[in-house]
Amino acid sequence: MYSLAFSILFVSVLVLTLAVRFWLASRQIRHVLAHRAAVPPEFAEKIPLAAHQKAADYTVAKTKFGLLTLLVNYAVLIGFTLLGGLQWLALSLNEWMGAGSPMLYQIGLIAAFAAISGLIDLPFDYYRQFVLEQRFGFNTMARKLFFTDMLKGVGLGAAIGLPLIWVVLTLMAKSGDLWWLYAWFVWSGFQLLMMVLFPTVIAPLFNKFTPLADESLKSRIEGLMQRVGFASKGLFVMDGSKRSAHGNAYFSGFGANKRIVFFDTLLSRLAPQEIEAVLAHELGHFKLKHIVKRIAMMFVISLGFLALLGFLKTQPWFYAGLGVDPVALALTGQPTDALALLLFMLALPVFTFLLGPLTSLSSRKHEFEADAFAATHTQADDLVSALVKMYEDNASTLTPDPLHSAFYDSHPPASVRIRHLKGATT
Repeated sequence: MYSLAFSILFVSVLVLTLAVRFWLASRQIRHVLAHRAAVPPEFAEKIPLAAHQKAADYTVAKTKFGLLTLLVNYAVLIGFTLLGGLQWLALSLNEWMGAGSPMLYQIGLIAAFAAISGLIDLPFDYYRQFVLEQRFGFNTMARKLFFTDMLKGVGLGAAIGLPLIWVVLTLMAKSGDLWWLYAWFVWSGFQLLMMVLFPTVIAPLFNKFTPLADESLKSRIEGLMQRVGFASKGLFVMDGSKRSAHGNAYFSGFGANKRIVFFDTLLSRLAPQEIEAVLAHELGHFKLKHIVKRIAMMFVISLGFLALLGFLKTQPWFYAGLGVDPVALALTGQPTDALALLLFMLALPVFTFLLGPLTSLSSRKHEFEADAFAATHTQADDLVSALVKMYEDNASTLTPDPLHSAFYDSHPPASVRIRHLKGATT
């Protein structure tokens, strides 16, 4: 009874989210194409019509490709859940491994699921890089590097992820009803550890980081950091151009391990005062404690989700409602903790999708605040000119559908954001 009700609920929400996604995408395509013929008046003197039309075509192509991947992802989701794919995988793996180590079986199940999902995603990742990005002049990655990155990612994921999975599954099996609380402590510690290790251990596996050599720019940036009270472990340039023509800047790390990183593509395009303004925006996120707030929110949400999983993993209707027969699994004698993790991971995005605008709203608020911070410590006009160049270089549409943007975009639309910045100069 409960399992049927849960299945109906799952299918209903699934259909609703799919309909909303297609509706938003169709709005985005229509809105962007309707404004393709002319550059918005506030950008007419700065962005050529050809660049504006390229951004429109790029946005439409990405949106259409996103719809295709969405359909495939939903088909895979239904296949793993309601059509019994995950149960088939669990039973097949048990038959192949026999009555060996329950822990090895569970880790093998998660690894097999990850391998199948990765193989399904691979053609889409390849098309995105070597067809879609290539068509619009953004791809600079060699095919050898693409597959090298993939193998590195798999190896890194196994080296980091498998021990974490082992710890969580051990807690689920041996630490009683409050396993989810102990797992939360482990997960939170792991997240903080990754923030420390990412700049110096993980990121260098994929990119080359060299100290900023431009002494004039370095002096300007150090002056900005001194004004705002930000200490870092260094200023670095990342060879982003070996993968993409897109540009950006960011700071990574945690505590005393913070690094400021510029894409080489960004440095080649922006003037020194514009780079300073972009960095001031990024430093604004730190000084206004946006990073700490996001981390704290992530910890609170993860605690709630783990508590929910702690309840659901004991409910037969949770498994049966998502296409897994608890009786058939019980006959194998294998634990179901890994299955609970996988089912929860598959179902959760379906039920949380409609909350997306709340996340976007919070993120946009932070972006406005960081812009205001940058306008206080640098010239707002410099940030405006930098943003215009970045919109043009990255082929970011200047005319997104307002509703689509409110639902998905973590940053405000270009016109709204620049209007706020220009208001800061008056």
